[in-house]
Amino acid sequence: MKTITVIGASLAGLHAALALRAEGYDGRLVIVGEEHHRPYDRPPLSKEFLTGALTAERLSLADAEEIAELDADWLLGTRAEGLDPPSRTVTLTDGRRLSTDGVVLATGAVPRTLPGEPLEGVHTLRTLDDAAALREELSRGQVRVVVIGAGFIGAEVASSCATLGHTVTVVEAAEQPLLPQLGPQVAEFCADLHTDHGVTLLTGTGVRALHPDGARNRVGWVELADGRFLPADVVVVGIGVRPATGWLEGSGLPLDDGVVCDAGGVTPVPGVVAVGDVARSAGHRAEHWTSAMEAPAVAVRNLLAGTTVETYTALPYFWSDQYGIRLQLAGSRGPDDTLRVVEGSPEDRSFLAVYERDGTTTAVLAANRPRPFMRARRELARAGMAAV
Repeated sequence: MKTITVIGASLAGLHAALALRAEGYDGRLVIVGEEHHRPYDRPPLSKEFLTGALTAERLSLADAEEIAELDADWLLGTRAEGLDPPSRTVTLTDGRRLSTDGVVLATGAVPRTLPGEPLEGVHTLRTLDDAAALREELSRGQVRVVVIGAGFIGAEVASSCATLGHTVTVVEAAEQPLLPQLGPQVAEFCADLHTDHGVTLLTGTGVRALHPDGARNRVGWVELADGRFLPADVVVVGIGVRPATGWLEGSGLPLDDGVVCDAGGVTPVPGVVAVGDVARSAGHRAEHWTSAMEAPAVAVRNLLAGTTVETYTALPYFWSDQYGIRLQLAGSRGPDDTLRVVEGSPEDRSFLAVYERDGTTTAVLAANRPRPFMRARRELARAGMAAV
């Protein structure tokens, strides 16, 4: 391959580019990024960056030397609008057409939004610019913040806003926060984290609409599905994301909640692989930092080989920091799995627990128990490899 184009200057995109060079690829490398920023770390956006503890410069995922060693053509501030595999071209928003022999799709995901006219003071949190705009609003004095969605991003934003001294209300449609992901016992633990830190948690109701404050085009009220109205100076919408695949319609790539690919990131279209949040790999789509960092090495190895010579089989893992508590989960918890606390206790805000199914551990979870968690994670990974 003389030219390989990475679409998406993200964590996954960067690690795909690094892996290409590490594999000995010495051809032309093009990296297309919709944002004007070079790859940066997203997890701190809802935490240390939002509270001001971390600057934008410290979010960078690669230093100047690493960028230089990549010897890539960076096309930042532009978006890919179309992919035509037969002609091996990528069309950009500015009308340019890039000829390429291989493509790495790493366009990630975009936040879901609420219907209705855009209002000032309403934010989503996905990019550095999103976080900078929200941080600017939060720096103007104490405000009333309504966070819609008590998932991981919503919980972290609520935690950061509470730390900054704002009045925070979290609205969650489910009966408990993070109920599908963690089960009822841990969901109750997460609910207590909110209320213990002065955050109002409203569960079991959705949002019907956002309303402006009088004649201004700025949010003033959040109307709930049950008829209640919440006053709001700032609203953060954290109701999940959808894979950024709209630009791939008509490309011939199979799209189903992401770009459909095998466990090695290989799509049915020759010369095209998918990595990160946009990839639906072997029937699953992971939105976690670890897989976005690790899976690209496998995908580009397959891209260079022209077929699937390796698959990505690492144990799913993620973490979340809320109210001074680090939650860590590894494995694949099922909806009917039972939780057993191994050490510590939820009441003490520090514990290690395992999810079990028919006597077999399927996942491990910890709150502020990093070392025991790492041991349990390694044991779970070894057990999985033995089973395979």
